[in-house]
Amino acid sequence: MNIKTINLLMLAFSLTLFIGCKEDSNKEENSSGVTASNSEEDKENNEEKSGMRSVHLSELKFNSLGIKVDSLGTKALSGIVEANGQLEVPPQYEATVTAILGGNVTSIKVIEGDKVRNGEVLAYLSHPNLTKMQTDYINAYNRMQFLEKEFERQQRLYEAEVGSGKTFQQTQADFQSVKGEVSGYESQLRQLNINATQVRNGNLYEYVPVVSPITGFIEKVKVQIGQYVEPQTSMFMVVDNEHVHADLMVFEKDIYKVKEGQKISFTLESVPGSNLTGEIYSVGKQFEQNPKAVHVHAEIDKKEDYLIPGMYIQGKIRTGEAPVPALPEEAVIEEDGNPYVFTAQKHQEEGKTEWELKPVQVRTGITEDGWVEIKLLEPLPEGVMVAYNNAYYLVSEMQKSQTSHGH
Repeated sequence: MNIKTINLLMLAFSLTLFIGCKEDSNKEENSSGVTASNSEEDKENNEEKSGMRSVHLSELKFNSLGIKVDSLGTKALSGIVEANGQLEVPPQYEATVTAILGGNVTSIKVIEGDKVRNGEVLAYLSHPNLTKMQTDYINAYNRMQFLEKEFERQQRLYEAEVGSGKTFQQTQADFQSVKGEVSGYESQLRQLNINATQVRNGNLYEYVPVVSPITGFIEKVKVQIGQYVEPQTSMFMVVDNEHVHADLMVFEKDIYKVKEGQKISFTLESVPGSNLTGEIYSVGKQFEQNPKAVHVHAEIDKKEDYLIPGMYIQGKIRTGEAPVPALPEEAVIEEDGNPYVFTAQKHQEEGKTEWELKPVQVRTGITEDGWVEIKLLEPLPEGVMVAYNNAYYLVSEMQKSQTSHGH
């Protein structure tokens, strides 16, 4: 083989190696370019799939919306125990007015809702026995008057050793007996609210007044005119609403958190927009079996006229205060069942100012008086600020941005 042939073979081999190396280099470049492109697309796809993107606002728009930003601070929020119940009145401020003497209802002086005073007449009863009782009392009283004088006369004779001791003792016994009988009649007349002095003077009562034992409001009238009522028949229900209080039922799992002096707030199911407050003054020491709960009583701070015993209430007991990370309710938005807040970062490029508001998923805790406890899933970067309002608007802007991006 001559030298010329050898040179040609070497040249051909060198060209083959060069072309092969270039193809490998191109393959590597193509492979690298595809990987980078796929990585960016995957990132965008993941953001679109999550449904949450950053919102970019100009300085002018940011200011016009009045968005407030600050670091995530803490606020003292109370632990809450929810409890339902109803309005109640202590037993000493409720009264059932009964008939002491059987009789016919001749008149009713009140209707439900009327305010009455202690001792005020609610109705009148009549019965023949009423007249007989008064005449029997007069007879007994007159006998007592006679026997009292006879007793004094026999006592003087006995002490002067003129009268018989036996006669004196018999007179004394008769006098004491009729005296007890008179006291019994007077007691009955007092229970019937009849003035014994007036009866003794000959002014007999034809009707028995039925009076209220407490000051309060007529809750229920349970009789009608002409009706005959037996002794001890319930005729009226009187309640003093000035002493109405909240009676809440706290379940077994929460009772250890509740104690006297804690503040409560509650609403009335039958009064839209009602929001009242109070303070616990008594915690029951025995469980009700159905449901297994304890009665908790709270005094109401401001008693409104519409508060009526028996009204159903929904209450919240504040069991204590602790500083926790918190934001106003308008800073939190829920998307797909997950709560989010927005971090805020200011950028300046080429003389322009832009705000980037980025959604961050969180967990929420206690809600009280317009504030929400924020539980971060990951710590925020040091110095980062969060939006304190307009979360709903920011989500709307974010969704508009995604729609335009999709097109």
